[in-house]
Amino acid sequence: MASLSMRDLGDYIREQRRAAQVSLRQLARVAGVSNPYLSQIERGLRKPSAEVLQQIAKALRISAEQLYVHAGILDEREGHSDVATAVLADPGLTERQKQVLLEIYQSFCKENAGRVTARPEPGDTPTVTAS
Repeated sequence: MASLSMRDLGDYIREQRRAAQVSLRQLARVAGVSNPYLSQIERGLRKPSAEVLQQIAKALRISAEQLYVHAGILDEREGHSDVATAVLADPGLTERQKQVLLEIYQSFCKENAGRVTARPEPGDTPTVTAS
């Protein structure tokens, strides 16, 4: 990941923290990370894991998906946020499992982007053809 995007992520986290009127120390405590580590993230010197980003998002009461987009873990999408939101909110999945599921989902979306398919109407029976 380029240092510019890490800098952008850090700036975004800092902006969100200031908008929430939370000190660096308070955010670090609530997110469960050290003050120096959070400071390094805000300055773009460290790349936080998806789990740390989720902890920061939860502490700031913002969308973890937005932090993932700023960190380059997820691509910004239109219309597909319901899937990402559901995966990210599932307490039965580990952070790594969530990240893998979202990457697989994105790859399917990219693969299908060039294809134009008609959506079946409710009650339609699928047609099976022999190859």
